[in-house]
Amino acid sequence: MPIVPATLQAYRASLLHFHADPAFSEEAHAWHADGLLIVADGKVVAAGDYAQLQPTLPPGTQIVDYRGKLIVPGFIDTHLHFPQTEMIASPAPGLLPWLETYTFPTERAFEDPAHARNVAEFFLDELLRCGTTTAMVYGSVHPQSVDAFFGASEARGLRMVAGKVMMDRNCPEFLRDTAESGARDSEALIQRWHKHGRSLYAITPRFVPTSTNEQMHLVGELARAYPDTYLQTHVSENEDECRWVRELHPQARSYLDVYDQYGMLRPRAMFGHCIWLDERDRARMAETSSAAAICPTSNLFLGSGLFDFERADAAKVLLSLATDVGGGTSFSMLQTMNEAYKVARLKGSYLPALRMFYLATLGAARAMQLEGTLGNFKAGTEADFIVLDKQSTPLLERRTAGCQSLEELLFAFALLGDDRAVAATYSGGQCVHVRGRADLPVVPYDLS
Repeated sequence: MPIVPATLQAYRASLLHFHADPAFSEEAHAWHADGLLIVADGKVVAAGDYAQLQPTLPPGTQIVDYRGKLIVPGFIDTHLHFPQTEMIASPAPGLLPWLETYTFPTERAFEDPAHARNVAEFFLDELLRCGTTTAMVYGSVHPQSVDAFFGASEARGLRMVAGKVMMDRNCPEFLRDTAESGARDSEALIQRWHKHGRSLYAITPRFVPTSTNEQMHLVGELARAYPDTYLQTHVSENEDECRWVRELHPQARSYLDVYDQYGMLRPRAMFGHCIWLDERDRARMAETSSAAAICPTSNLFLGSGLFDFERADAAKVLLSLATDVGGGTSFSMLQTMNEAYKVARLKGSYLPALRMFYLATLGAARAMQLEGTLGNFKAGTEADFIVLDKQSTPLLERRTAGCQSLEELLFAFALLGDDRAVAATYSGGQCVHVRGRADLPVVPYDLS
């Protein structure tokens, strides 16, 4: 007789997940209009048609009934700053004055561990409310900010990546580390948190202008010493920033080349923005399996520029979507899809809804070298998933009632959806968010 896991769970709904990039494959996704997702011990056991999988369940198995809703893998946000939660939607004429006026003063408060934990708690709750189950997160320069973040994320059982910002020049003295202290503190955090539970560490130099050559050298050494860690930073976000980098590094071929010279282009390296890259930059990112985090709400808010999807795809760069809170103006990946679609149109290309959902799930997992761990419903992957409700707002309900295709349904979610569309969020098979329990019909029934 087969052994039945004590934690066996089953969820009935429409199911969508991906096994390839829709931009390069005509059969990239799996769609089950009446589907069943089976989970045990925090991992996916099976996902498919209800009629085929239901008979395989042991007698007495309860099924959570989400019929009429859509289950997809949890969203993955590959670039955002948890200390900037406090100053989201702050006015400024551009990136650099925005940093000086709002960002740096706000981050100063994260020297206080109690404040850092308070913001981390709110930040994570906001992510879960929006259906984001994994994120690549910047702390402040203070090591205690990262301790606070991972403490809060591990309490929720989340798969999160985070790191202490490193910067030893061109920033206020109260936020400045040194090349040595930044590397020392980062290494201690790696040893404390990397692969502890579901936590992963990201070496995090803020960007080229705020790190001396000495610090960049030590970042490269850390990246080589700990090759299975992540590395996250910013590149080619804003034209003023790019000019500044050219002044600081006149010998470098490009902004990205500065990072390359210090050995920072590699698998698990995530570069935020990537707007003002040239063809050689994109080719180099593809060669090294470095990934781009596309931040459309931030780029539009700060007037930084428009990401070029067609050129990035031509170079086969690994791509993902990101909110970039607090330059970004929403924690919602659905709202981020909305803006990404418009950015693509303004650059003369078209971004289908299937591609947007791919970039926010399996595409992001691939960019993070985590395919097989999360991002789809392949057996054995971590059971991080969300339940989307097409009746969550009157307008979304009215629009989706007339949808004639999956693409049309997903497009409506992407253009009209926000946190209200997320009925429930699950991480490691555990429910970590429910939107308004009173109006959420979760009706278990058994098969005995």
